[in-house]
Amino acid sequence: MENALGIPFELHMSEQRILRGDMYKAKQDPSKGTLLLLHGYKGFKNWGMFPYVAKELADVVDVVALNFSHNGVGEDLMDFTELEKFAGDTYSRDLEDVQVMIGDIHKHVGKEKPIVLLGHSRGAGVSLIYALDHPTEITGVISWNGIAHVDLLTPENKAEMKATGRSYTLNGRTKQMMPLDLEILEDMERNEERFDIVGRIREATFPITLVQGTADGERLIRGSEQLIANNPAIQWVKIPNGNHTFGSVHPYQGETQPLRMAIEETKRAIRSMLNV
Repeated sequence: MENALGIPFELHMSEQRILRGDMYKAKQDPSKGTLLLLHGYKGFKNWGMFPYVAKELADVVDVVALNFSHNGVGEDLMDFTELEKFAGDTYSRDLEDVQVMIGDIHKHVGKEKPIVLLGHSRGAGVSLIYALDHPTEITGVISWNGIAHVDLLTPENKAEMKATGRSYTLNGRTKQMMPLDLEILEDMERNEERFDIVGRIREATFPITLVQGTADGERLIRGSEQLIANNPAIQWVKIPNGNHTFGSVHPYQGETQPLRMAIEETKRAIRSMLNV
C-alpha cells in the first residue's frame, strides 16, 4: 500500500543480502519511464529530504528510491543496525545492487522504457560508473553534489586497513564508529581503471546533468570542473547557496530554497532526457 514513503518492496539477492526500496508512482499515467534514486556515503533512502524529493520527482516518471544492500541500515529503515555489512560496502557491491534493481524494473515494465539514474554524492559516482558500464540500459544520469573520484578514505583509514584489516569512520550525526574493511580499499585498487570516472567520462554517450550547490565541498566542485573539462557536453547547473544536501537535514525539517531549485532543475533535466 502506498504511503508517504511510496510502495515498499524488498528484493532478496541472498539470505543475508536484501535490497529495500520504495516505488513512487508517476502522477502522469502512463509514466514515461523510471528514475532510480541512489543515496550517498553513510546515507539511506529515508534520510532527510529523500522521501520528499522522490515524491516531488514522481511527475512524468515512476521513482524508485533504493537502500544499497550494504549501506548499514537494516529493516527498521532508519538506523545503522547492520554495521558489519557497512564494513564491506564496496563500489562493486553497490554496482551489483543497481544491476539487480534494474533487472527487476525491466521485469515489471519491459526493457524499452527509459531509466534515468539520480545519485547523491557517492551515489552519483555509482550512477556514472554503472551507466558507463551499461550505456544501452541508461537514458541519462543526474548527479546531485556528486563525487568525481571514488576514493573517500583518509590516509589514516588506509594505513589502518592495511595494518589490521579494518579501520573506522565517525558518523557525525549518530556518533557511531562505522567499520571499514580492507576489502573496500582492495576493491578500488583492483578496479582502478573501471572506477576512473574523470578519465572514462570522455566516452559517455548518454546525457549527464550535474546539479550542484555553490556551497558544496571544494573537492566536489573541483571534481565537477574535471568532468566538464573532459566532456563539455555535460550540463552543470549551479544552485546558489546550496550546500551538500541543499540545506536539508535529518530528520527532515521542510523544503529550503536551494532544494526547491534543485528539484525544479532535475525535473527539467528528466524531461529533456526523455524528450517530453
